[in-house]
Amino acid sequence: MYKCNAAVMEAMGGEEDPKEEAHQGPSTLADVREEYGPAVEDLGVSEEEDLYRGADELPQGPVKHAVPETLFEITLPKVEDRCSLEPMLDILSYSENEWKGNTTKSTLIRKGYTKLSRRFESLRRVRGDNYCALRATLFQVLSTSTQPPFWLQVEHISTWAEELEAREGLIGQWMFPSECRQGNGSEDAVQQLKRYMELLQNRWQAAVGCSSMEERQRLCERVFQGGEEELGLLEALKLLMLVRASEFHTTMQEGGDVPVFCWLLYARDSSDCPRTFLSNHLSRVGVSGGLEQVEMFLLGYALQCTIQVYRLYMTDTEEFVTYYPDDHKEDWPCVCLVTEDDRHYNVPVGQPNGLQVPEDVTAIPEDVPPDCLESKSQKTTRQADCH
Repeated sequence: MYKCNAAVMEAMGGEEDPKEEAHQGPSTLADVREEYGPAVEDLGVSEEEDLYRGADELPQGPVKHAVPETLFEITLPKVEDRCSLEPMLDILSYSENEWKGNTTKSTLIRKGYTKLSRRFESLRRVRGDNYCALRATLFQVLSTSTQPPFWLQVEHISTWAEELEAREGLIGQWMFPSECRQGNGSEDAVQQLKRYMELLQNRWQAAVGCSSMEERQRLCERVFQGGEEELGLLEALKLLMLVRASEFHTTMQEGGDVPVFCWLLYARDSSDCPRTFLSNHLSRVGVSGGLEQVEMFLLGYALQCTIQVYRLYMTDTEEFVTYYPDDHKEDWPCVCLVTEDDRHYNVPVGQPNGLQVPEDVTAIPEDVPPDCLESKSQKTTRQADCH
């Protein structure tokens, strides 16, 4: 039976508010941001996309932006530089740069990053546009998968949107991001989601078919470029979540057993059935808010994948490492994310010095040097090893 994690019971949700990166140097975007506030996004070119939304194409080269009493010039990156995940950053260096000072929170977050660095070497920052939980999870799934999940192989996922619309009439109210064009103009929401589900199936199978980790990484770099393909895949994940949520709701009405989080999912006044869950919660993901914690459990069940999250603000508590869900750690594949606040998620990658480090970093004494970790790691193995 599903074990209810305390994480589900905490405050759930809120809009993305990734902490701005602190750069130094005269006449930079960060200088303007520090003086006038977060006028633009941190990562990628989302700020330029907003300024030029609706244009046929983004301009290349220097572009001038007016800020109160300031005029500065930036250069838009080329298309190949627009990956929705930043290049790898050393975890400890990132921690020291981002969390300077001696406040209680800064000290706690730095300690959490130190613990994380015993298992991972680097961090990739994820674009903060309210899709980040879905984006980070899918990136990890595609970049680490060696075989497709059972449901992807045996079920006709391209028909799910049509079936859900026929059964509950939910798909007609689907809200797509502006980047997702409706095909040739003749597609309705059902047809568009069918196309995105087929795209998810194809990309997942292509990732599994890669001959090496490096080839899978190259595939992910091409997919996660912030355009229709990437956002269409994320909308497909939302549909997958809605399908599972609908199945769980039907089981609950019939008196069957469901994971504990389902009762919490539907206990909210704003989410007492699949229709209200879609209209009041799932539809806003990617638009005005990210996934709430209870919905992280649903995402894990939808993918049949355990999502292991290092929650840095919970360092030194039993909730520092949380699993979404926590009842399939032995039989589902596992991917790993990191968060500082349960709102924005980044991706930890690489192993320090190439060592196989224990999954439970909280079990390692703080005074153990990194070169001693290998022998300890040999004592800790499990079937569903997290990446």
